[in-house]
Amino acid sequence: MKETEFGGQWITLDARGKADVPTNPNVGFIQGDGTGPDIWAAARPVFEAAVLRAYSGERKIHWLELFAGERAAREKGAALPQETIEMIRKSVVAIKGPLTTPVGTGLRSLNVLLRQRLDLYACIRPVSYFAGIPSPVRHPEKVNMIIFRENTEDVYAGIEWESGSEEANKLAKILQEDFKVSLPAGAGIGIKPISPGATKRLVRRAIAYAIERGLPSVTLVHKGNIMKFTEGAFRKWGYELAQEEFGDRTITEADVQLRFGGRTPEGKIVIKERITDSMFQQVLLRPEEYSVIATSNLNGDYLSDAIAAQVGGLGMAPGANIGDNAAVFEATHGTAPKYAGLDKVNPGSMILSGVMMLEYMGWTEAAELIRQALGRTIKERIVTYDLARQMSGAKEVKCSEFGQHVIAFMA
Repeated sequence: MKETEFGGQWITLDARGKADVPTNPNVGFIQGDGTGPDIWAAARPVFEAAVLRAYSGERKIHWLELFAGERAAREKGAALPQETIEMIRKSVVAIKGPLTTPVGTGLRSLNVLLRQRLDLYACIRPVSYFAGIPSPVRHPEKVNMIIFRENTEDVYAGIEWESGSEEANKLAKILQEDFKVSLPAGAGIGIKPISPGATKRLVRRAIAYAIERGLPSVTLVHKGNIMKFTEGAFRKWGYELAQEEFGDRTITEADVQLRFGGRTPEGKIVIKERITDSMFQQVLLRPEEYSVIATSNLNGDYLSDAIAAQVGGLGMAPGANIGDNAAVFEATHGTAPKYAGLDKVNPGSMILSGVMMLEYMGWTEAAELIRQALGRTIKERIVTYDLARQMSGAKEVKCSEFGQHVIAFMA
């Protein structure tokens, strides 16, 4: 590989979709809006210190700053410039802070738009506990789940029309005349698409992840008892994919009970299913029974936040949006504009998203250095305000100081 004008080399993907990473890769970053610049300033030195420590200077990330959100709108004339999309495609790997999403008006979510433009169909959110973090449940140490959320369909596809609009009235008329469906007068209308192709590629990635890491189960979460042909179809297509492509490695929960007396055969991954509302209760009462969760877009959004609440909240929740041609890692919380520039908020979500990024790149030694150092920092009760206010005897530190303590604890 030749060095580029950016000082590093480009990451490529092999035929299996695995990242081929040079020792000096170009990696894109978007600081984000609100507190995004604060958490990025705290997290970037952590990544660089871990890479330096793990590889003795033989590897180095070349950062490419990309623009999206409020700053891009000011400086580039567009909230999501086409050049940002193209540079993420070229670099393959990028990491980002939170981006502002208006509620009820204005442009649609930039996060959703970014996922759709790059076809980042799998939103992956691992949620696990670090000793010492305050929790509203008795046994947060039992929480160790990875949510695979379909990222491109469902209500997030953005197919909707405003109450009273010409389009909504026209669609309501078609539904009444052609399908005998009556809607309340003045209803806003949205469409919820769920397709076999999008479902199966999401479930395929979830099962492959479980196989690669030796995890015991994949649970399909759906509301198919009510929405038969969308949520119910997600369940159906998930089971089909498991049988068609992983039949030698998977077994249904029903078969475990009926054919094997409740004992999972050696080397098999159990395919479970749960109704969405029941699953919310299950992740609170029996979290140890679930490892990988595969679900549709809205369910995954709710579930990932609810599970994260058990282990410190969104400030400690990493995320990745991965497709067949690119991967974007992100802090999963919002922009928190009232704290912008105060060097106050928890950078844990950004730091742990960087851990996921390094693992995707195959730089597992650097990833593990960060994870262990972060855990030790928290165990020593050195935390930002959001955790300090819930912990007795905590030492409250600034956002940037937290990052420096993580670096100091790297073994």
